[in-house]
Amino acid sequence: MERFIEIVDGITAWFGKAFSWCILIMTFGVGYEVFVRYVLNDPTAWSFDISYMMYGTLFMMAGAYTLSRDGHVRGDFLYRLWKPQTQAKVELVLYFLFFYPGVIALILAGWKYSSRSWRYSEVSVMSPANVPIFQFKTIIVAAGVLLFIQGLAQICRCLICMRDGAWPKAKEDVEEMEDVLLKQHEREILNHGSEAVDVIAPKGDRK
Repeated sequence: MERFIEIVDGITAWFGKAFSWCILIMTFGVGYEVFVRYVLNDPTAWSFDISYMMYGTLFMMAGAYTLSRDGHVRGDFLYRLWKPQTQAKVELVLYFLFFYPGVIALILAGWKYSSRSWRYSEVSVMSPANVPIFQFKTIIVAAGVLLFIQGLAQICRCLICMRDGAWPKAKEDVEEMEDVLLKQHEREILNHGSEAVDVIAPKGDRK
């Protein structure tokens, strides 16, 4: 199961990181629009379409990657108090009751919308540029398939936790900026020599 988890995590990570470049395209589109609109007084007809398509694509295609890194928001005011094995049992049930019905519905509905959109080469009605959007409807199906596959890996994680009593450690290839800054601050304090003693032991406790 560990090998299967590693393979699936690698696949979803590749897609998540590949589609993260949508941020640059979106940033360029919005930045260009701001420049031509307020400096040249010549707004574009396509910038808005680019921004919401890139953001939507990034949001959908990064979902499975975020799930593999345990990065989704969870209401854990009760969950965090449970033993790991209890957490795993509850998660396993919830994957079958809610996660997979939702993901399967996403795939089926996405297939319906994308196939219909491809048939008549749908274009955006949000701007006069008539930007083609039928190809982006396919993202709905692709994101659903990735979530379906990643869900299998998450189920394997639950089974491992139920067996071993501890969650398999998720890869940490991305850190929150606040965590990075906190670690950097701690290193700076410890590198100050005598000042580090104040952090580790108060002056009154020194011998």
